[in-house]
Amino acid sequence: MSIDELSIGLERPPSRLALEGAALFLDLDGTLAPIAERPEDVGPDRRRNDLLSRLAIRLNGRLAVVSGRSLDDIDRILEGRVACAAAIHGLVRRDARGVVGEAPPHPGLASARATLKDFAAGDPRLLVEDKSLSLTLHYRLAPDRAQDALDLAERLATVTGLTLQPGDMVVELRTPGASKGDAIRAFMTEAPFKGAQPIFLGDDLTDEHGFFAVRQMGGYGVLIGPQRRTTAIYRMDGVEEALSWLEGAT
Repeated sequence: MSIDELSIGLERPPSRLALEGAALFLDLDGTLAPIAERPEDVGPDRRRNDLLSRLAIRLNGRLAVVSGRSLDDIDRILEGRVACAAAIHGLVRRDARGVVGEAPPHPGLASARATLKDFAAGDPRLLVEDKSLSLTLHYRLAPDRAQDALDLAERLATVTGLTLQPGDMVVELRTPGASKGDAIRAFMTEAPFKGAQPIFLGDDLTDEHGFFAVRQMGGYGVLIGPQRRTTAIYRMDGVEEALSWLEGAT
């Protein structure tokens, strides 16, 4: 089955999420929290964070957030409610024991950082986010600069050897290494996740590795947002529907 066939006519997931025997993996921005104009505009939310606490208890710890954000940022937004987390798209991972592993930074980051900052300095609508292992150029406030941003990122990826990862109104240059799918696979080899059915909720192109991984392991992905090409099996319209669906299981 091709990705084009998978993207057409995705149905809603089962009306009630069955938590028994499930392992739940959740993206953050666009899935648990609405997309904000600037990353720092997303903060703690009592409804969401209380929900995550309940889910962690009901799942006996088989809950992980898998995000493009840094680990510190995940903990800031979620107030430390989720023990297991994969950050920077899988380059950093904290397991159920609290042990954190991360990839070493790529040497090409320094020159890419300087070039991106020079590019953004000429337009206050552009934002460069430095996550130590990756650099993200946000152009949500400057949609007319999208092609310029992508062209620059493609050139830098070629010159530096960094991995180019396009996203929703962003381009990211990251240290080559683990993806969200790799992080999910790693969790699934460990307690308390091992032997459970993996379910992953995500919204962006960066989540496709995760959708593919859970499908390979007998689980399923849920796309949050409009129809598009995807390896997810189900779809929901947005963050509110996703939160309501998760609340229905608790």
